[in-house]
Amino acid sequence: MVVALGSNLAGGYGSSEALLEAALTRFPAVGLKILKRSSWWRSAAWPDPMGPEYRNGVALVEAQGGPHEVLASLLGLEAELGRERAGRNAPRTLDLDLIAHGRQVLHHPDLTLPHPRAHKRLFVMGPLAEIAPDWVHPALGETAAALAAKATIGKDATPAA
Repeated sequence: MVVALGSNLAGGYGSSEALLEAALTRFPAVGLKILKRSSWWRSAAWPDPMGPEYRNGVALVEAQGGPHEVLASLLGLEAELGRERAGRNAPRTLDLDLIAHGRQVLHHPDLTLPHPRAHKRLFVMGPLAEIAPDWVHPALGETAAALAAKATIGKDATPAA
């Protein structure tokens, strides 16, 4: 499975990176085993670049549950770490997105797999290409590296270094 992590508000953690690290340390407690993770990437806020800068990353994980169970675990973790939903694309402390669950293609009212916009976002495909360049998008049949090269959203995303 592919999980994307993002933050542009540190909450009580001092920095977005510290908050994202705290989220990763809690993955095992919610049944998510981290197989591999990317470095943190930075990008301007989107769609309003005047907002606080984002930190994003990707983790390849393994879990026993199906996609809805994994999504519930991610949403619970967001809430535990202080996520408040102010509106679409609003600044946020923590955003955990289930990008793909194996090769599954799913169209459900509360979950679409693969994530319907991830392939357009360099701040998702860049970190994924960093750790799994040959990962193949279940619906598009293109690799993470190819999708990162043609991403149209967050084109300023780069490893935070």
